[in-house]
Amino acid sequence: MTRLRTLPLLALLLLAVPALAEDWPGWLGPRRDGSSTATIKPWKGDLEVVWKKGVGEGHSSPIVVGGKVFLHTKVQEDREAEAVTAYDAKTGKVAWTKSYPRTKFKSLFGAGPQSTPTVSGGKLYSYGATGLLTCFDVAKGKQLWQADTLKDFAPPALTFGAACSPLVEGDNVYVNVGGKGASVVAFGKEDGKVAWQQLDDRASYSSGIAYGPKGKREVAFLTQQGLRGFDAEEGKKLWEYKLVDKLNESSTTPVFVGDTLLASSVTFGMVGLKLEPGDDGVKVKELWKNPALTCYFSTPMPVGKKHVYVVAGKLSFTPSSTLYCVEVATGKVTWKKDKVGKYHAALMRTGDDKLLMLSDLGELVLIDPDPKEYKEQARTKFAKSDQIWAHPAVSGGLLYYRDERDLYCLRLPE
Repeated sequence: MTRLRTLPLLALLLLAVPALAEDWPGWLGPRRDGSSTATIKPWKGDLEVVWKKGVGEGHSSPIVVGGKVFLHTKVQEDREAEAVTAYDAKTGKVAWTKSYPRTKFKSLFGAGPQSTPTVSGGKLYSYGATGLLTCFDVAKGKQLWQADTLKDFAPPALTFGAACSPLVEGDNVYVNVGGKGASVVAFGKEDGKVAWQQLDDRASYSSGIAYGPKGKREVAFLTQQGLRGFDAEEGKKLWEYKLVDKLNESSTTPVFVGDTLLASSVTFGMVGLKLEPGDDGVKVKELWKNPALTCYFSTPMPVGKKHVYVVAGKLSFTPSSTLYCVEVATGKVTWKKDKVGKYHAALMRTGDDKLLMLSDLGELVLIDPDPKEYKEQARTKFAKSDQIWAHPAVSGGLLYYRDERDLYCLRLPE
């Protein structure tokens, strides 16, 4: 009888325990698609700045794992080195920082790293602007191994530096290196040794994705020459689709909406593709193409299975970005909102299917994604910078973002 009486009490206690905060362990979050399980209520006025830290150069996005925020930057001193720093997520206190030297690098938009680290299995993997793939122990920051892709594969230099965020899948870490015979390279995640390397395509600024059922996982990358799909374990090329950006600035991450694969670049526009069984493996069917949907940095964000929200950039003497609502099946635009950013605005889907948009002009906007019209629920401008190109991270009721000088933690409304 005692045991039976305690069961309802245990159930009530479990219900009273707040849900664990979801980590944000890498590029575009835990599912690598920009989605969060957090719900964010509309707010009024400014959001509280919980803490702020000066950081080195870079456009790498913050990530959040196990109560710590990790950021990859150039060291603040005037020397050729990069660093990964771990901060306490609630206070901003530095837990550890580890740096390593690199070859000389400078671009029109700074000298810091562009790609976002990934944490998996107690290890952090970063990919620097000069192609150094480094593995750290998450707890203490000890460097476990490093692969010099510039030295080992001699890829042609990218104008803005290497920018592919490492993809961890199974036993490997995948990067679009861009070398001859080594366009896409899989490194063993435990020791950094090459598991496989494929193709001659030069690298883009885009990051890869993994998909498919357990035991048949595949990885896809958007290189300078187009979309390529591989068997994740063995590296066999399964399919390809030609998608060439005239400026060699493909930066967006491909995304699946149901069984439709979306990809875009700033001069090509966007395509909707379907991967089907073919005589020689996988057949790629083009469902539609819309030249107006020219994504620059921003990855398309689906809400439901029928619509995707797209920030498209316009390159001119007065650059601007537009938010579009697009039908996944046809590529047809149902509405648009002009001037949401300069070059870029990052999109995140919340747990209750709202859109959180952070523009490069420092505006944070909460949007109710209605396919019929633009519906804004809240807005605040909290930065003077026009170079907020890194995506934000959300975890435990807090939002983390960086500009070219500082790392911020903001409290979201409950």
